[in-house]
Amino acid sequence: MEFEPTFWHWWIFAAALIIFEVLLPTFYLLWTGIAAFIVGLLVWLAPSLSWEIQVVIFAILAVLSIVMWRNYAKKNPVVSDEPLLNRRGEQYVGRVVTLSEPIIDGHGKVQLDDSTWKIHGEDCDVGTKIKITGVNNVVFQVEKVS
Repeated sequence: MEFEPTFWHWWIFAAALIIFEVLLPTFYLLWTGIAAFIVGLLVWLAPSLSWEIQVVIFAILAVLSIVMWRNYAKKNPVVSDEPLLNRRGEQYVGRVVTLSEPIIDGHGKVQLDDSTWKIHGEDCDVGTKIKITGVNNVVFQVEKVS
């Protein structure tokens, strides 16, 4: 006796994939779940489809839907009202501060809010105003303000 998947098998598989998607938000399981649901629909409409054809259709639909989603997501990025929310260092770019410690041999430290940050720039004395121009990992790139 050979196992022949019915539309119910595909719909249960689709439901399981979508439940996993809810638990592990990846977007990939959502699209494979939708592909499984569509295959179940095709099997419901044409129950004589062999299991080999069903699996091939599922594979094609899953890959196609994931590729289409990735292309759509790349062309339509999510716009955030807080784009620097989880990039703390980048929030300080453009800020002008006064040095409380000198920059010696291109390296120094600066106190910003409740944190001390490493800085890299030309040598400066205490009291010099500097502008943060960029961030390289956790080190600010700075320049003197004229």
